[in-house]
Amino acid sequence: MKGKVLINFALTICFFFCCSSGRVIESPHYKVIHVESDFEIRQYKQISWMSALVQGTASFEKSTEQGFHRLYQYMHGANSNSYHFLFTSPVTTTIMTLTREPERLVRYYLPIMNAENPPLPNSELNVHFEKWRNNCLAVRRFPGFAKDDNINKEIDALKSSLSKYLPESAAVSEYTIAQYNSSRRLLGRLNEVWLDVSGFTTEGCQPL
Repeated sequence: MKGKVLINFALTICFFFCCSSGRVIESPHYKVIHVESDFEIRQYKQISWMSALVQGTASFEKSTEQGFHRLYQYMHGANSNSYHFLFTSPVTTTIMTLTREPERLVRYYLPIMNAENPPLPNSELNVHFEKWRNNCLAVRRFPGFAKDDNINKEIDALKSSLSKYLPESAAVSEYTIAQYNSSRRLLGRLNEVWLDVSGFTTEGCQPL
């Protein structure tokens, strides 16, 4: 029990990038192609992730902690090269809305230097390499901590903002919450809601 408490404490301290060192934290590159007062559309070219699927846990906070725990081990040597990765941002949690049982996909953004051929994760971690190609995301920012009691409000706000652009028949199967800051940072926090709108826009993801 004491060991488990210590592990949870360490994760709480390190949870999301331990960025008190002052080092610039690498994030995915994107191009903003449309801006409104409460959201923007970004075009991402290619992003590499390590992802951890969490099933059976409806809580956003608990599933993010569970997934990140596995990714944290991968980042800190539980891989085929015993390689230690740099911290990056954001850590994302994708919420699947059409599955029978709760499913959340927690992702660690791979630095560019590791993006093409990252070391294999230890099998017991059940984490997987994932590569995004060209895609377009609608993004809404919100401050503070991303919690079970506030993310649905932010998701609904983004859906409402996009309603005049998306067809009524458009089915949204998932949303992503992106968190950019260390848990130790109390002020000036940045979180985002992401919705993939690649299928709803014209070729090449032109402005809405």
